[in-house]
Amino acid sequence: MGLKWFVLRAKPRSESLAVSELERDDLEVFAPMVKRRHVRSGPDKAPLFPGYLFVRCDPENNGWPYFRPGQHLLGWVNFRGEVPWLPDEVIANLKLKCDEINMEGGMWRQYKPGEIVRVDSAAIQSFAQVLEDGKTAQSRVKVLLNFLDRMVPAQVSREDIQPIEGMSESKSHPPRRTRGRGRWIDGFRPTALATG
Repeated sequence: MGLKWFVLRAKPRSESLAVSELERDDLEVFAPMVKRRHVRSGPDKAPLFPGYLFVRCDPENNGWPYFRPGQHLLGWVNFRGEVPWLPDEVIANLKLKCDEINMEGGMWRQYKPGEIVRVDSAAIQSFAQVLEDGKTAQSRVKVLLNFLDRMVPAQVSREDIQPIEGMSESKSHPPRRTRGRGRWIDGFRPTALATG
C-alpha cells in the first residue's frame, strides 16, 4: 500500500494538542489552518475543518498507529469499518488552497442583506441592518444605521461590526397575510371550523 493520507478525528477544540501528540510519535500530520478575522483582535489561525486532521502512514506494512488513552483523538474516519485514504495530490492541493486563503487575508464573516448587527466603534454604538457586504476581508460593509432615531446609510469597517445571532430584518416583522384590500396570500386564508 505504501504511505497514504488518512483522516483522523480529534476531540473538540483539541486539534493543536492532537497534532503535537501525533508528531511526538513521528507521524506526518497536516492540520489545515487558516487566518480568521476576529472583531478587535485581528487575524489569528483556526482549523479549516474543526475536529479533523490528516495523517500519513502505512498501515499495511507498519500497522495502524496506536493511540493511547487520554490523547486528544477520537479515531479514524471510517465507513462501515473501512478507513478510506486520500491521494497525495488531494493533500497537496489542500495545502495550496490554505496558503491562497491566508495570502488573501484569511476567512472572514460575511453578512447577508437584512441581517441585524451591532456597530461598536470609537465614534458610535448602534444597531444596524446590513444592506450589502464587500467582496474581500478588507472591504467595508454597507449598513442602514440607527443614528439619532433616523435610519442613515453608512459604510462601516468590518472590525467595528458584531453579529447578533438569530436576528434578521425578516424576523422582526410578522409575515404578511394579505395582499391588501382583503385579498389573502395562499396559506394564510382563515378556514371555517367544522361543526358537529
